[in-house]
Amino acid sequence: MKTDPKEQENSWIWHQGMKNPSIFPWNFYRVIACSIALFSTLYFVYCVSFLNSSNRNAAINITRSSVKLDYISPQVNDPALSQSLQKAPEKTSLRHIVFGIAASSRFWNRRKEYIKLWWRPKQMRGAVWLDKPVANGTDDHLLPPTKISGDISRFKYENRRGHRSAIRISRIVSETSRLGLEAVRWFVMGDDDTYFVPENIVSVLSKYDHTQFYYIGSSSETHAQNINFSYGMAFGGGGFAISYPLAKALEKMQDRCIERYPALYGSDDRIQACMSELGVPLTKEPGFHQFDVFGNVFGLLAAHPIAPLVSLHHLDVVEPIFPDMDRVKALKQLTKPIKLDSAGLMQQSVCYDKTRSWTVSVSWGYAVQIIRGIISVRELEVPARTFFHWYKRADMYGYSFNTRLLSNHVCEKPFIYYLSNASFDRTTANQTVSKYVRSHLQKPDCKWNMADPSRINIVEVYKRPDPHVWEKPPRRNCCKVLPKKKQDTMEVDVRPCQEDEVIELW
Repeated sequence: MKTDPKEQENSWIWHQGMKNPSIFPWNFYRVIACSIALFSTLYFVYCVSFLNSSNRNAAINITRSSVKLDYISPQVNDPALSQSLQKAPEKTSLRHIVFGIAASSRFWNRRKEYIKLWWRPKQMRGAVWLDKPVANGTDDHLLPPTKISGDISRFKYENRRGHRSAIRISRIVSETSRLGLEAVRWFVMGDDDTYFVPENIVSVLSKYDHTQFYYIGSSSETHAQNINFSYGMAFGGGGFAISYPLAKALEKMQDRCIERYPALYGSDDRIQACMSELGVPLTKEPGFHQFDVFGNVFGLLAAHPIAPLVSLHHLDVVEPIFPDMDRVKALKQLTKPIKLDSAGLMQQSVCYDKTRSWTVSVSWGYAVQIIRGIISVRELEVPARTFFHWYKRADMYGYSFNTRLLSNHVCEKPFIYYLSNASFDRTTANQTVSKYVRSHLQKPDCKWNMADPSRINIVEVYKRPDPHVWEKPPRRNCCKVLPKKKQDTMEVDVRPCQEDEVIELW
């Protein structure tokens, strides 16, 4: 294989240079050193260039941050805007609720007296929906505006026991939502023979998210009614509430829904049928009272559930809640405690006068009972059957809640004191004093060897209002019988139970 003369020359020069450095053009070690120096110089230049680039980017970022901070700082330093940003969402109030009242022109002149007791023209919004116009009255400014329901002749109604006006009443929800009122969170429906406690409606609805689908109400007091209709239905006379987005969803489909249920009886079961199609269950609140009972409802009210009293229905059927008064005047009596402490209305407390072996049950704002002997809270929190069943043939098991029988023994009958007046106590700040007077001054025929409650003619109850009580877990208040100052007067202090306090028998 031939070798290129040029390559032979270069190879000879290399080998000779390694043997004799003077032959090589420069020293080998210098080559190595120069190479290292060259690479070091290049690396140094690269590092300097990289650092300069990083500094420029940092300067840009700092400049941008400064601009951003300069842009924000006027907002943060603005007290009004800062307060607005930190402000909690507005709580539900009466102005967020719209009422739809189902009424009949036939009974309007009588039942409007119920509505005037609880309606507040300057604070509340809503309408009374009638089947036809009624004559204007001098008290119209004390009532909601009246409106005429839309034509329902196109809808079928096939229930022989009912009346097709049920279709009209069921559509009040949609017709009220079409009024286009602003800032609405809830629609509350009820009948013209229903008494509402507005502040307690607010307390109940404030617990729920009004932006979600909610259908809130309660069942009937009788099993038969719930079985005939549904345990999952809010009985409309006692009132029910529907959140704004659910009402709008119902309004879009309700007429189609009504056409699918011509055989249903009433308006509230039509509402519940549509709720089923929307997939929304009933959220039960025990403060809505349908009152499917007859007679004296004292037993129900004196042992009210630990929940806000929201409504009382069937006012034309049950007896006046206070004796020796007509129905309207009796309901008007409730306005006194409602103004002082609506959250505490009808809430039951039980305590004992152990020196005289008496049991004292206070249903604040309504009545006080003094009973001979020591009776457990477990027994007293069960409503006494002072009322009659909706169906005459039904027995004690026909109710959808526990009841207890009133004793006929003269010594075991309670002494009942009804509210006569309520006001703020002038001697102490933020404390109410309510007075209760004994009803039916019967003669003491009891032969038991114990103190006689008939000597007590007046009971005074002291209580501090707590408007936030329903924002806490429900709990019964405690009470204490105070040392007597007058022979014919008992004083009772009602207050939240203290730590480790128990309502003990002895």
